[in-house]
Amino acid sequence: MIAKITGKRVLALGLAGFFILAGAVANAEPLAIPSLSIGVGTATKPNDVAVTVQIFLLMTILSLAPGLLIMTTSFTRISVVLSFLRTAIGTQSAPSNQVILSLSMFLTFFIMTPVWQQINKEAYQPWKAQQISQEQAVDRAVKPIRKFMLSQTREKDLALFVSLSKLPRPKNAEEIPTLTIIPAFMISELRTAFQIGFLIYIPFIVVDMVVASVLMSMGMMMLPPVMISLPFKILLFTLVDGWGLVIGSLVSSFG
Repeated sequence: MIAKITGKRVLALGLAGFFILAGAVANAEPLAIPSLSIGVGTATKPNDVAVTVQIFLLMTILSLAPGLLIMTTSFTRISVVLSFLRTAIGTQSAPSNQVILSLSMFLTFFIMTPVWQQINKEAYQPWKAQQISQEQAVDRAVKPIRKFMLSQTREKDLALFVSLSKLPRPKNAEEIPTLTIIPAFMISELRTAFQIGFLIYIPFIVVDMVVASVLMSMGMMMLPPVMISLPFKILLFTLVDGWGLVIGSLVSSFG
């Protein structure tokens, strides 16, 4: 059974496992810290070898969890937009990369919570109660993820990867493989993030142009305009409640 596991199956298991775990954590009660003991012994039964391979596959899936978080959630769009915002304001290291990534991560949890709760309700809990098999749980867990990605993916990007994969023309979204949806979803997210970043840049560019024009008219050509425009951009961003506007727009863009 293990020999039949393909790369697509490992990715599907990884996606399902990651989001089932996230859904379980969303509604889980506090757990006591378990004890752990590791030992090396000789396998006496074929099942022992199978369990060892399964543990190895599980560790591989867990190592891919950060990549799955980036590839199949709202994390990409949020992190790129916040990076554009920092560059547009002109502050080189404020907020720091750690703050941007942390904010992006928790906003991702906030946006993806309904999806994870649906996975927990329809896939993890029935599988935990032994009402469905593992394969059924995987299939149920992947469906909400696919639905979320398809809702945010441009049809043009999806058609691009369908043609690149040289697959027959699908009749509906159910026939499109998950491995085709993921890259299409990612480039759609990047396109949307760059569009939002362009709109964010416009007011700050106007401030830079006004400050540069005033300095030139005053004959102060040796004074860097950035030194004067930076406080005004920070003041403008604060007065209009910039963080609330940007974060609110980001969250609303996934509605």
